[in-house]
Amino acid sequence: METTLKKKKVYAGSLILKILVVAAAVFTIAMLGYLIVYILVRGIPNLSPELFSLHYTSDNCSMLPSIINTLIMIGVALLIAVPVGVFSAIYLTEYAKKGNKLVLVIRMMAETLTGIPSIVYGLFGLLFFVTTCHMSYSLIAGILTVAIMVLPTVLRTTEEALLAVPVSYREGSFGLGAGKLRTVFRIVLPSAIPGILSGVILATGRIAGETAALIYTAGTVAELPNSLLSSGRTLAVHMYVLSQEGLHTEQAFATAVVLLVMVLVINVLSAKIAGKMKRE
Repeated sequence: METTLKKKKVYAGSLILKILVVAAAVFTIAMLGYLIVYILVRGIPNLSPELFSLHYTSDNCSMLPSIINTLIMIGVALLIAVPVGVFSAIYLTEYAKKGNKLVLVIRMMAETLTGIPSIVYGLFGLLFFVTTCHMSYSLIAGILTVAIMVLPTVLRTTEEALLAVPVSYREGSFGLGAGKLRTVFRIVLPSAIPGILSGVILATGRIAGETAALIYTAGTVAELPNSLLSSGRTLAVHMYVLSQEGLHTEQAFATAVVLLVMVLVINVLSAKIAGKMKRE
């Protein structure tokens, strides 16, 4: 009799937890769907050829310079952050001694830096890159700031991906006579590529949607850059400026649609590349 009652309690508890999990999932999907539909409904009717003019004016509110600035920002920032993050993670997982206190400190600091608000990174970039290094408001100052901002994310996701690779892969490679370096770059790293790309996707989304850190470093000039030393605004900053003015709300929603589509396309392409590498 007692066993039956215990089973019923366990079943009731499991059922309650299942209901809560399903309810949370439905609520999350519903809110996400509502936000996407709201942006598309408000933004798509306001898309026009003038928004994609080569040069920005107060009449056309062109977002094309901001699109180009965003792509430059994402590409160069990832070019800096990904190699540093991946190589650091390789050292922490493959070369550092087990139980090394320095490794624990680095992991703790990386997790702490991941949760720091972006405005703090923006103030750091303003004080160090813009003021101390005399870079002024420029794309390179914004790039270096967001590269530092996404570096902990790339580091931690790469580290977890490398730790998820079975030890038997390493032992098999060593058994065949391969050295440490060859094992890491020919066996371990290719196996962890899908996980590493997940971190890159997260970093890409954060860079594309960043505003606070870039307003204080890259500036808000809505022009095509002559070089990385030129000031420029990204799509997220462009949308923020338009909505703040209160005179171009429709164009701000249209910018939000383009930004949403851009991030979605990047994520889909990255996911396909990760899937292809995983199958290979």
